Amino acid sequence: MRSRKAIAAVVIIAVLLIAFVIVWEYFGVEEVTVTGNTRYSSEQIENMVMTGPLGHNSLFLYLKYHSRSVKDVPFIERMDVTIESPTSVVINVYEKAIAGYVKYLGRYMYFDREGIIVEASPEAIAGIPLVTGLSFDECVLYEPLPVEDTSVFSTILAITQLFEKYSLSADRIYFDDAGDITLYFGNARAIIGTMDNIDEKMMKLTSIIPSVRTLSGELHLENYSADKDEGYITFEKD
Repeated sequence: MRSRKAIAAVVIIAVLLIAFVIVWEYFGVEEVTVTGNTRYSSEQIENMVMTGPLGHNSLFLYLKYHSRSVKDVPFIERMDVTIESPTSVVINVYEKAIAGYVKYLGRYMYFDREGIIVEASPEAIAGIPLVTGLSFDECVLYEPLPVEDTSVFSTILAITQLFEKYSLSADRIYFDDAGDITLYFGNARAIIGTMDNIDEKMMKLTSIIPSVRTLSGELHLENYSADKDEGYITFEKD
């Protein structure tokens, strides 16, 4: 009787070992595709999602993520994991739409296109402009930035979208008391003024900024439009 139990135990263990080897070998991930990521590298995303000793096993990943997304990652709304085959996995990254950030009590407070504070970080993230000139008393995570004129957020979004369109990267967006706009590129300040002809102004900046970024002074484009001559653009050194 004991020998039968021992044989049965050995058979069960052998079957489990064989099953484990099959799962380990057949479902081993060899190809990982990451889409939608700009703020983290593909390797960083992979390390966030495929964690633990079975992190590179597609069957384990399916059981772990088939009915839920990866959340609670700074600047990311969610990440979905799709098993394409036993050896291929796709990680789809959906980033939060960040329009800019303000400084508050030593922290960098990032807000979306509606002015909602979506992240608080001790570090500034490259590619996202600092916004100055806005008046507010406090910043609360997941609540709107309390400014008097909330239309400023649609203006900021329009500017950042044009940055992307024309491959521009400003260090800072400044709003004066009248709402006029100044963009900071290194040591140069581009006086934009109002949003009138903003697309034309941004297009013109693409050809000017490389030559003035290292200079200290003001580039005046507040009166520029494509149908006016170059005399409407001036640069005044400090």
